[in-house]
Amino acid sequence: MELLCPAGNLASLKSALNAGTDAVYLGLKNDTNARSFAGLNFTPAKLKQAVDYTKAQGKKVFLTLNTFPKPGEEQRWYQAVDIAASNNIDALIVADLSLLDYAHSKYPDLPLHLSVQASATNLGALKLYKEEFNIERAVLPRVLSMKQVRDLAKVTPVDLEVFAFGSLCIMAEGRCHLSSYVTGQSPNTGGSCSPAKHVRWQEEGNSRLTRLNEVLIDKSNIDEQMGYPVVCKGRYTTQGNMDPEYLLESPTSLNTLSLLPELARANVVSLKIEGRQRSPAYVEQVTRVWRQAIDTYLANPEQYRVQSEWNRALDKVSEGQTTTLGAYERTWQ
Repeated sequence: MELLCPAGNLASLKSALNAGTDAVYLGLKNDTNARSFAGLNFTPAKLKQAVDYTKAQGKKVFLTLNTFPKPGEEQRWYQAVDIAASNNIDALIVADLSLLDYAHSKYPDLPLHLSVQASATNLGALKLYKEEFNIERAVLPRVLSMKQVRDLAKVTPVDLEVFAFGSLCIMAEGRCHLSSYVTGQSPNTGGSCSPAKHVRWQEEGNSRLTRLNEVLIDKSNIDEQMGYPVVCKGRYTTQGNMDPEYLLESPTSLNTLSLLPELARANVVSLKIEGRQRSPAYVEQVTRVWRQAIDTYLANPEQYRVQSEWNRALDKVSEGQTTTLGAYERTWQ
């Protein structure tokens, strides 16, 4: 199985490669990708440098083109496809139909992976994308149970990639109505679910107030470790309870180390690590653990066991320092 790790910048890319990843995924420095934060991503010149560096080590580079073009501004997304093709990218990760059509028509030899943002969860969808755009791989949304992944893997016409570790999404991937309601932008229209220009922190006595577009979404102790603010992971009061609680989703990270044998038996070809917005230290730590886990499994599948030190290392870089199997563990299905 391929280990696919995030590269928000050149330092993270080098960290992933040094720690043993098989491939990296990255984005251009604009809103054509869903991690459009200041200080992240690659200019065309930096992209060429990243591709040359990665390929020199015999590894692969995938470019994320996973937002949806704004009306009248499509040319920026088409140019991103051209840039990918000219840089000999190993695959383009795309969600939008018009971009899939453009890439497939103009560059038929450019491998296409269907982004998780397309939310393809069934055989009919995968067959359509295969027949119309000849996609080679689909990234499955983080809403499927393990049984659903297994059932789909038996009949899929394309390779399957799943998220193995990192942030969860409780909405339809990338289409966050919560974020749109508060900021006017969702990941697929603005490149991030909480655009930095809307984020405000305010200290009040021993408390820190977190606001998103002037909407109060959290209040924490000034010494408490906080992640990047998003609406779904804020704490709120209700009519019946004035003590702030995580009402939608608590800070936690997906961790599928225990499912690695099942994912392998289902012929999942790629395990994806979320976190292009995270630090090089995060990328290095997570990549190293997953490299060890995959190699341990491949060396002796029958004897594979999750090592306690792996989980301890991942817990330290997880949101809220806790992890979950998310939708994978819906055993009642």
